Amino acid sequence: MKGVHAAIVTHFASDLSVDHEAVTAEVARLIDEGIHGIIPNGTVGEGGSLTRDERRAVLETVVAASGGRVPVCAGISAPTAEQAADYGRDAESAGADGVMLLPPLLYRADMRELVEFFATVARATELPMMVYNSPESSGYDVQPATLAWLGEEVPRITAFKETSGDARRIAELVDRCPNADIMVGGDDWALEGLCAGAAGWVSGVVDVVPAQCVRLWELCASGDLAAARELYADLLPLAHLDMTPKLVQYFKAALDELGLSGGPCRPPRLPLTDDEVLQVRQAVDRASRARGSQHLA
Repeated sequence: MKGVHAAIVTHFASDLSVDHEAVTAEVARLIDEGIHGIIPNGTVGEGGSLTRDERRAVLETVVAASGGRVPVCAGISAPTAEQAADYGRDAESAGADGVMLLPPLLYRADMRELVEFFATVARATELPMMVYNSPESSGYDVQPATLAWLGEEVPRITAFKETSGDARRIAELVDRCPNADIMVGGDDWALEGLCAGAAGWVSGVVDVVPAQCVRLWELCASGDLAAARELYADLLPLAHLDMTPKLVQYFKAALDELGLSGGPCRPPRLPLTDDEVLQVRQAVDRASRARGSQHLA
């Protein structure tokens, strides 16, 4: 999971059916810009609004479009282990390289139940698993000690996506889980997380300005923190929109601003207000003009 992984949007046509042609174009553009992995059917991808058949079809499209050039890690979050296991089996048959999974949705499991939940899903496929801690998405904040314990109890777990917003947890997870990849899951603390030792970054901002996000990763990896901070400052107005309930609308609107057809969202998400669109427009303008977007030689 090393590097910058794009949590992609799912493009919909005007009738809200999946626009597979647009998904294919999105994946090709991101890979051409140098990103290191693709994550479909997650929070940004409106995975919760997709049927099982749609999830599988989106995955098949993404795997075909990536052509083995970068790994594909499929979002399979669900309220029950049985549902998530079904999504996991579909991901494996579609050719995904890994799966990403929140704790059980709609129920705050205790530690014993968490282990059984993730172990049940892990037994359903041969794919490596990334556990996704996002209190906003699941309603449950899994602490680093619990995540480390899960990693010990469920060997299929090979990565953790930390989206609590607390950058201190990255260093703690790196220390507690030396054999797992620790991923920054929030765009407006990416610099802090990468500097604290994260193996990579799962990003929605990268959907909009991939070259700049890859450049930030390269600058952090090379230790050029002065340039990294300068670039990061230009990305922050857009990155702040990631840690909000309307992140999907914001990133699709940002793609629209660039002429890349982000398109509509499925209900209950509604179009942004005029003031929100203006906020997106200003953030996209600053991020697009960010200096240092060319990759390191």
